[in-house]
Amino acid sequence: MQSHSQQIKPTAQGLVSLKNTQVYYEVYGTGKPIVLLHGAFMTIGSNWSQLIPELAKTRKVIAIELQGHGHSPYSDRKFNHSILADDVVGVLDHLKIENSAVLGYSFGGAVAYQFAIQYPERLNELVIISAAYKSNGWMPQINNAFKNMKPALFENSPMQQAYDAVAPDRTKWTKFLEQMISLAQYPFDLGDANIAKISSPVLIIAGDNDGLDKIELIKTYQLLGGVVVGDFGKMPKSQLAIIPGQSHVSLMNQTNILLDFLSGFLK
Repeated sequence: MQSHSQQIKPTAQGLVSLKNTQVYYEVYGTGKPIVLLHGAFMTIGSNWSQLIPELAKTRKVIAIELQGHGHSPYSDRKFNHSILADDVVGVLDHLKIENSAVLGYSFGGAVAYQFAIQYPERLNELVIISAAYKSNGWMPQINNAFKNMKPALFENSPMQQAYDAVAPDRTKWTKFLEQMISLAQYPFDLGDANIAKISSPVLIIAGDNDGLDKIELIKTYQLLGGVVVGDFGKMPKSQLAIIPGQSHVSLMNQTNILLDFLSGFLK
């Protein structure tokens, strides 16, 4: 871990009431907005505590906790990537933010891809960290792990500790896990054609051994206009970074590297 975790206080925070659910958000800093979407079972604190203090020096950071995560109360509302992308727009509307950059990690990255597809006019830049827009974007071992996932695997895990620290009703932990696991076990594909239509610049960051299928990742980058000979013409506006020696989990601790890429990419 790097020493970036000096805690800063949000300038605003609260719950936004949306259709059949409430979504929690925190705002930090001022400047051009960037939305942060955390990984599965995580909270704002457990995913972003090292990045937020740095990003907030130059930007307005809007960190959201997706349905049932962290401070956002459990809801029986059926959900999928599309509904969660609607929730993100609901928070932006509440904050009267017209356009924003969106950064998603893992599960939050899949929601960020969906946001880009559904709300292109609301998106400035898209940053995807170790995430896929379809089940086949992951290596078979990952999809098998999803198929065999049980709530018991998470008992007394750091994820449960983070949840217990902030959740409005800790007794919903198992129901929340069951809801998330049933979504994870359902194969999804947001569509190659939809990815190819994303007009905003996209930065994809992956770990070399983070569980993403790297052949599929190159195809994704091709759909976004990448994999050209930059010396023979214009460089594409989208970028691909593969960080050596990193797994899915360790990648999020590379604060300095992530910040370098973000500051080079975000306008």
